[in-house]
Amino acid sequence: MTSKPTAAGKSSFDLIDVDTFFNSLNLNEEMTFLDLACGVGNYAVAVAERIRGTVHALDLWPEGIDTLKQRAEKKGLGNINAAVCNVSQSLPLEKNIVDACLMATVLHDLIRDGTHTDALAEIVRVLKPDGRLAVVEFKKQPGPPGPPEHIRLSPEELDAVLAPLGFGCRETVDLGAAVYMSLYRPE
Repeated sequence: MTSKPTAAGKSSFDLIDVDTFFNSLNLNEEMTFLDLACGVGNYAVAVAERIRGTVHALDLWPEGIDTLKQRAEKKGLGNINAAVCNVSQSLPLEKNIVDACLMATVLHDLIRDGTHTDALAEIVRVLKPDGRLAVVEFKKQPGPPGPPEHIRLSPEELDAVLAPLGFGCRETVDLGAAVYMSLYRPE
């Protein structure tokens, strides 16, 4: 790939309150986790350090996936399955195998690119019936960090995008000055 995807190489991980993030995610050791549009895998690595189950980390950006694979190997994290994948096309995962899926500061880009519906349909396909979706987004406020305010999604706008696919919001958590996380389950 000669050019980076939108926002490739940027991560919101350094902006979050890590304790609040992980307390809200409520991970269990044997779960299967999906980090969709993972970039260099900051979230994927942090999750893989906390669970024994598989962490699938998918991204369109080959350089990001290569970096993640090197980091995982250096840390001895054999539970990360990192792969190059267009997340708005068919995910290389079987149906109903994911306990939790994370989309960290990516949904606004997929909406802007017009590919969010396909990506969300794939999430529905791979999530277990009792699985959950965690969406980290920039607060709808002016100024950096993050995209321009008109591209950002408020929790209410996020709910409106996910409700037609059968997701109901269970909780919205403040993760810091710039970002929040909304947690969804299929209804």
